[in-house]
Amino acid sequence: MEIKKILFATDFSEGSSNSLPYAVDFAKRYGAKLYFVHVIYDIAKTSGWYVPHVSMDEMYKDMEKNAKAQLEKSFTEEMRGFKDVEHVVLKGTPYEEVARFAEENNIDLIVIGTHGRKGLDRMLFGSTAEQVVRLAPCPVLTVRLPKHT
Repeated sequence: MEIKKILFATDFSEGSSNSLPYAVDFAKRYGAKLYFVHVIYDIAKTSGWYVPHVSMDEMYKDMEKNAKAQLEKSFTEEMRGFKDVEHVVLKGTPYEEVARFAEENNIDLIVIGTHGRKGLDRMLFGSTAEQVVRLAPCPVLTVRLPKHT
């Protein structure tokens, strides 16, 4: 088994922070390139709402700039001494974009945190991690938050 490219999907949540050590450890052990990927949810595409194009474009440019800055400054402690990293910000439906990026870039492993939503939350928000597992062209490591006792 060769792992040369790892995609770490992050939404900057506690679940993402919890799953990062797994992505970093795999990348270091295999000498793999690590892609930090964040997807900005495209509201107009997924909802079908009409929003004036100019205002949406400006809003997404600002969101992309902020997300890129957040990617670059987040997780610096965990990434100390690790050089082969690329930060990527995409726009669309998160699970579709993660799977598409993985396929287009020949990713060998995806690491993603889970929120562990249940009931109505899960019905309303769905599970991005579950959809990534279904659509991904490669193995996916899902990492749950530890149970708090």
